[in-house]
Formats: sequence, structure tokens, C-alpha cells
Amino acid sequence: MNFILAIAENEVPSTKEPDPYMHVFLDAGGGNVLAFFELPTKPPMGRDMNTPEWTQHLALKVQSVEEMLETKAKLEADGIHVLGPTDHTIFKSIYFFDPSGHRLELAVNTATPEMNKKLDDAKWDMLNEWAVTKKAPQHTRWMHDGSHSVDHSVDHS
Repeated sequence: MNFILAIAENEVPSTKEPDPYMHVFLDAGGGNVLAFFELPTKPPMGRDMNTPEWTQHLALKVQSVEEMLETKAKLEADGIHVLGPTDHTIFKSIYFFDPSGHRLELAVNTATPEMNKKLDDAKWDMLNEWAVTKKAPQHTRWMHDGSHSVDHSVDHS
């Protein structure tokens, strides 16, 4: 992402609290901007302890597996721990924490049109089943059980 703007003050504009900060803005593409604060006088950011660490994250799309792996290498060269790549069948991704403690995911799409159609066809049935049972519906089990790589449409007679 391109670095597009920095704002720094020694006083919070809205509250007038004396507290130095750096506010950095990055171009996330598509008209979207990510903004981060560095607050040197505050303790490290915490998180909601009632929510598992893996669920709270921001996923960002990258264009290729190569770009994802190059970014992983750069992050690790800077001493940042990176989890993955993880193969989710329809995408591959890596996970890491930014300096403010946010978990970020970089993901590259690996889905085929057939996979996308299967997912689209199942989404409402899955959501409705989940709403009643609160148990994982099995409509898309193929994503994680290995059967996604088998072509079941071939007639072997």
C-alpha cells in the first residue's frame, strides 16, 4: 500500500487532551484508506479477551501467490512473525500482527468458477441451517476434506 498522509499533533483535536500521536494513512485501493495511530504515551493495545484471537482481523487481497510470499519474506526479514501460508482451497493467505496489535491477513484468490458457483448455491441453505442448529453445515465440507480436487462429474462407465 502506498503511504499517502501523516498527521501528528501533541494535543487531541477533539478533546484537547495533551497526548502526542502520529496518524498514518495508507491507500488500500478502490478508494479505501487504512489509518493507524502510534500513541507513544499509552500502553500497548489490548483486544477483546472474550473473542478468540484468530477471529478479529482485517483481510486484504493480493494479486498473486508470489506477491503474498514476497511480502511474507519482507515481513519476516523485519522480525515480524507470519503464520502461513494457509490453504483455504478457495484462497491462500498469511496472517500477522501490525505494530498496533491488529491481526492482518493477506489473501490471494485460488477459487475456480465451479467452486464459486458451489459456494453461491449453498450460501442461503447454510445460513438458514446455522440459524437453527448453531452447528457447522456440511454443504461446503469439500473445501477442507480434500474432495475439491476430485472431479465427480466424470462418467467412468
